[in-house]
Amino acid sequence: MITLLLALAGDPAPGLLVERRLAESVPLEVGDTVRVRALASGLQPRVFVVSGVFERAADPSRIARNDFEVRLHLPDLEGLLPTRDRVDRFAVVLAPGADADSAARWIETTAFGTRAYSSAALAERTSATFAVVSRFHDAIGIVTILASAIFLLCVMVIRVDERRRDMGVLRLIGVSRGTVFRAIVLEAIGIAVLGSAAGAVLGVIVARIVNAYYAQVYDTTLRFALVTPRIVLLAALLGLALGAVAGALAAWRVVRVAPQKLGER
Repeated sequence: MITLLLALAGDPAPGLLVERRLAESVPLEVGDTVRVRALASGLQPRVFVVSGVFERAADPSRIARNDFEVRLHLPDLEGLLPTRDRVDRFAVVLAPGADADSAARWIETTAFGTRAYSSAALAERTSATFAVVSRFHDAIGIVTILASAIFLLCVMVIRVDERRRDMGVLRLIGVSRGTVFRAIVLEAIGIAVLGSAAGAVLGVIVARIVNAYYAQVYDTTLRFALVTPRIVLLAALLGLALGAVAGALAAWRVVRVAPQKLGER
């Protein structure tokens, strides 16, 4: 961990970059002089000049800590530490077309104990918490879909039962079972699609409220809730499927009964 201490302007000093939140909190501006030291290092603070202010990339894995950050040139950073030629981790960007496996094997032979991971493997190793949260959200989604299907089926059964007499009259005047069946199914699909559209609009509104609130709490550009076109399309397709199934079940209860008995309760 590194601390920043405001210092008086003096001799030319190396530059560093300061995160926007830190610059606003202190406050700091480009050209200000600061003293920087690593905690528990036992070394004296070094003087740096603020060369610029940067916006930290939104990263869900760091939102819980939400520490302030500064960026220094590697030799300057090493000068703040009590040890030399040591590093915990570093990132390597390969040229297009380079063999990642070959590069990883070569890196692991450069020093004893060095391990190389691809970005995908590293993300998988460090995202156990997010995987648990994702499974929890999947479970909530499945329960919600089942509850929605049951609710839609109940609505359609109630609507059909309320119009049993009218459907009996239609059957008696010559309207076929297939026509009545299709009419009920189309009605159920229409209700489901309207519900899906209303849910998508509500989801967009709630997502914006959630993002605005937590962006202010954590002072970050990270988006905590997303309603993507893929989610909207999936909701619409689920609405169509659930509407068709619920309508078919409700219609079957009617068309399988003789028209003379549809007026009976």
